[in-house]
Amino acid sequence: MDPSQMGRNQTLQFFTRSLAAFQSSRDAFRVLSTVPPSASAPGKASRRPVRKLIILDSSFNPPTRAHAQMARSAVREAGPGAKLMLLLAVQNADKGVVPAALEVRLGMMEGLARELVHGDDGFETGTEEARTRNTDRDGGGDDGLVVDLAVTTMPFFHDKAKSIAESGIYDSDGEAEQVFLCGFDTVIRIFNPKYYVDQPSTPSTRSLHPSSQPLDNSEQLQPVQRALGPFFARAKLRVTMRPDDEWGTAEEQRMYVESLEKGGLEGVGGDKAWARRIELVEGVEGVVSSSMVRRVVRDYGGDDDGGALDDLVGGEVRRWIRGERLYKKE
Repeated sequence: MDPSQMGRNQTLQFFTRSLAAFQSSRDAFRVLSTVPPSASAPGKASRRPVRKLIILDSSFNPPTRAHAQMARSAVREAGPGAKLMLLLAVQNADKGVVPAALEVRLGMMEGLARELVHGDDGFETGTEEARTRNTDRDGGGDDGLVVDLAVTTMPFFHDKAKSIAESGIYDSDGEAEQVFLCGFDTVIRIFNPKYYVDQPSTPSTRSLHPSSQPLDNSEQLQPVQRALGPFFARAKLRVTMRPDDEWGTAEEQRMYVESLEKGGLEGVGGDKAWARRIELVEGVEGVVSSSMVRRVVRDYGGDDDGGALDDLVGGEVRRWIRGERLYKKE
């Protein structure tokens, strides 16, 4: 067996065990691994205070160069005191488990993390020994970047943000601000009232977000307010625009977000102030998506894709796709 295959097998064994332990627990959120390996155990607070937690929440099926660009851009703009999390939901509000398996996706996420920390070429898939040994590299890669690989049982952004905050892992001199990276399609979904039925009304909801007051004189907040009031109190959305036939031009997407602040949110029981917690940024040129990667692999069929994947995924992820023969069929 070649060393690369051995490394992938060890990685799969590690994440299979880690996932099983997480899924048998009552935890809603857990950090499984950190890149580079840290003297702090996974799931424990780093010695370095986290001022801003940048969260790339995706199905990572597979991770693409678009994911990498979103993360790099956000980390660069955030400056010192920022930390990156790659977050995988083991259940999704709209998607079932499609190829590949969760432990395989975590392996690819770890590859993406190394590419982000060490450069696009990355390193060959590491061993469990390399992953778990203690080092003094809490400072991260050359630019200080540290990436946590985490999982959650929560399908919705507001529940994910709450479970991360309640874990206490990233508290320093107060709760770290969360920045969720997403595409424009997520903005459309996050304000869809169908996801906020039967939200519990609690005193903490009202105290956490001052603007989350009843829209009438009753004691009950509307479901969207109860869910998203606390979310936007602790989190922002950094939205990569996706101009295409389905979601419109970049200008149309900007106009949509502007319309939210001009009263569009009130129509669904929201608060127009939330729109000021949404930042729109340009994406990579051309369309790069996980579904495109899967389609390219499926269309080529054989082991040789003619280099078609090179512009879509980084070197580490590419080795996973080819080595594990992923996405040949869906």
